[in-house]
Amino acid sequence: QVQLVESGGGLVQPGGSLRLSCAASMSINSYTISWYHQAPGKQREFVAQIPPWGSSNYGDSVKGRFTIARDNAKNTVYLQMNNLEPEDTGDYYCTLRRGGNNYWGQGTQVTVSS
Repeated sequence: QVQLVESGGGLVQPGGSLRLSCAASMSINSYTISWYHQAPGKQREFVAQIPPWGSSNYGDSVKGRFTIARDNAKNTVYLQMNNLEPEDTGDYYCTLRRGGNNYWGQGTQVTVSS
């Protein structure tokens, strides 16, 4: 059973920064981890993805502002979010695909407001 736990959300002013963490209950060395964002009343959308090796990918709305990174020794993936905008408000989820199944964490809430 794969467990993912997100943390690091909170309230921040526009232009501020937050770093989200996604801690896995298993070794993530061989897995691609992704972050998704779900704004209030909207569908979940792709934010960023980091493969075991190679280049990361980002959604168009976060390119140049967000950075995804991984620490395999800690089984943790991070999402550094800079220059936050009110539109970034919502729940952030990390996900991992293993054995044909997609595993999701419970999410962490981010509110960008003055």
